[in-house]
Amino acid sequence: MMTVLNLSFAACGFLGIYHLGAMEAFLRHGHKLLGSLRACAGASAGALVAAVMITAPEKLEHCKDFTYRFADSVRQQRFGAVTPGYNFMLTLREGIEEILPTEAHSLATDRLYVSITHSESGTNHIVSAFTSREELIKVLLASCFVPVYAGLKPVELRGKKWIDGGFTDSLPILPVGRTITVSPFAGRQDVCPIHRGRFKTQLRLANMNIMFSVENLKRLNQALFPPSAGTMHSLCEEGFTDAVKFLKREGWMS
Repeated sequence: MMTVLNLSFAACGFLGIYHLGAMEAFLRHGHKLLGSLRACAGASAGALVAAVMITAPEKLEHCKDFTYRFADSVRQQRFGAVTPGYNFMLTLREGIEEILPTEAHSLATDRLYVSITHSESGTNHIVSAFTSREELIKVLLASCFVPVYAGLKPVELRGKKWIDGGFTDSLPILPVGRTITVSPFAGRQDVCPIHRGRFKTQLRLANMNIMFSVENLKRLNQALFPPSAGTMHSLCEEGFTDAVKFLKREGWMS
């Protein structure tokens, strides 16, 4: 008998395309893993991928297309997402609206765990109950809201204001079962790129350990300022390959 498994996807902005590559590997080759999968968790872009994994895995290609288009629209702005007049959150909401099924909130309750940050106290909250599809959308938007970068007004939810979950818990670990962690930054996660730097120093970023390297610093920048379409396609392939390596390591390849 396999233990109860969870998947957690790290906060990573536009590098969420790496997560979609990993998700494709899980859907295609991870039947043993999926058979024991209890829940998915995530922060920011990771929460979006977790939501799709739980509510609409058949929309994977649609998600990839949206991510490439969204990155392209940000690249075309003179100052990226912070260009005056560019509505980052509206574009993101439209994408989420297109992808989530009507009953997404019912499918997600107790199976999707989203990291968000209370804007005034700076405390982390993990939300796993959603009373409506609109509430689920708002929780996902809150988890992705980087102040100034994504706009000036935090997301209002249940009478409080919330910002990006990546500030306080960028890689949620669930209390029951084993949580398999996925991150586009080289580090100690189950599915992540190989660290190729000279230094063995680790940085701890809101519950996620990543290696101190030029490559990771570059990727932290790419999370907010999307790289070229070609680089994004490579990141997606890398996510797929890293997830396949993980499945082989665990003896779960199907």
